[in-house]
Amino acid sequence: MKKSKYIIGFLFSLLMTIIIAQGCSSAKQIVEAKSGAQLWAENCIRCHNGPSPTEFNDEQWKTIGLHMQDRANLTKMETDKIVEFLKSAN
Repeated sequence: MKKSKYIIGFLFSLLMTIIIAQGCSSAKQIVEAKSGAQLWAENCIRCHNGPSPTEFNDEQWKTIGLHMQDRANLTKMETDKIVEFLKSAN
């Protein structure tokens, strides 16, 4: 009886790990499919009016991107795409 509880617990943990791993993979694919412009609109505008991409130079956007990655809980991939979009527009 005690062994079966451990086996069931182990199988449940294994199943949850697989489900979570698949969800993370899907989330990464969704981010990869989005452009920097889409990510900028979805993430930056939700908290404040975003400045014009021409308002800052490339180095300033890089610094702002690093700061906002932490503040907005963005992934490195999201931050890189947003910063590249902003740099391309100035």
